[in-house]
Amino acid sequence: MTDKLKIGIIGAGVAGLAAAWDLVRAGHEVHLYEGEGNVGGLAAGFKDESWDWHLEKFYHHWFETDAHIKQIIDELGVTDQLLWPRPKTSYWLDGKLYRSEISPSALLLPLSPIAKFRLGLVGVYLKLTRNWQALEKETAHRWMSRYLGREAYEKLWQPLLIGKFSTRYQEVNMAWLWARIYTRSLRLGILKGGFQAFVDKLADAIQQRGAHIHLNTRVEQISINDGKPALTINGQAETFDRVISTTSPGLMLRITDGLADTAYGQQMAQLKSIGGLCVVLALKQSLLTDGTYWLNLPATSPDKDKSRFPFLALVEHTNWMPKEHYNGDILVYCGDYVPADHEYFKMSESELAERFISVLDQFNPNFKRDWVRKFWVFRAPYAQPVPDVNHSQHIPPLQTPLPGVYWASMSQVYPWDRGTNFAVELGRKVAGLILNP
Repeated sequence: MTDKLKIGIIGAGVAGLAAAWDLVRAGHEVHLYEGEGNVGGLAAGFKDESWDWHLEKFYHHWFETDAHIKQIIDELGVTDQLLWPRPKTSYWLDGKLYRSEISPSALLLPLSPIAKFRLGLVGVYLKLTRNWQALEKETAHRWMSRYLGREAYEKLWQPLLIGKFSTRYQEVNMAWLWARIYTRSLRLGILKGGFQAFVDKLADAIQQRGAHIHLNTRVEQISINDGKPALTINGQAETFDRVISTTSPGLMLRITDGLADTAYGQQMAQLKSIGGLCVVLALKQSLLTDGTYWLNLPATSPDKDKSRFPFLALVEHTNWMPKEHYNGDILVYCGDYVPADHEYFKMSESELAERFISVLDQFNPNFKRDWVRKFWVFRAPYAQPVPDVNHSQHIPPLQTPLPGVYWASMSQVYPWDRGTNFAVELGRKVAGLILNP
């Protein structure tokens, strides 16, 4: 091991916590600085006063292929608390719900026989191939149009790409879409108590080994003092041997002295992303009475006013996890991705909630406004990277050109999609660069 280092980590999300886990166990002095009042970042949860479990602010689940999450949960000694139910996921097509998992039910999709055949072949190919480097040379829009065919692509995948990436949906490369399919499993996982229970256990274990987690503490500046990185907090600069930042590209550039003028900083500035938001509803009755957990909704245009639904996904969480954990509440997410300057980020919480609630009777004609016991609104302007063609060539490395400063964000987990499993991998990778320079 190297000499004991003093390490500052900006952000107590999953990547920051995973890095801290390896660094503190290696004997280093670790300080995590988190602007929010709890750990978890985008994986954090909230808890109504009547619930036993936390609920994620933004819908989350793990796949059975998520080896990095499984490993760190095993190291925490709580593998026995993992749950792996198999929920029902569906498409909304022509006003009806159709199962979306690869299964015999796919034969019921409203597609021609040749479209179903091509859908099956493409699905098998994407599940088996590992050559994502070839796929990133072309957009998902062009690749899927050619191999899947216009009928299946325009009915199933194009609406999802539009909903996910808005006006940039034709820029996203095929490797990103491959990764979404390749890693997917039918069973979806969660830790007892929710994702907040997982990050809390990880944070507790880190603190027990001597790390310091500073909540409600924002880092104002990263600078270099006498060849070492320093963090300015409440106007006071503190020097470290190493600093890891897990912030968005934009924030990293704003707070880091001299980074924007480097080739590295210019590369960061070219990275694209889109925002995400969820309106979470506590209902008195079930909305998706067929048992569907996740319902993909069609987006025919990036203009929300031209699409049938004002959001992308309808997720009835309590069709996956028992409502008894939430005092009998039926919990439903209305989730969407929009650019950070979209009106959804400017509307009041009540205005946004009412816009989404106004279409719920299309999913259940019995729905009444008084079914809504309570609602919550969560928004994140940096929620989803937008990977374009040959994106692997555009990603900055984890080590910045500034001495002792590292940057590890979800923009760098490519080709994988952002998520807690790959956040763990990323955090441990940047910690490894420090432990084994």
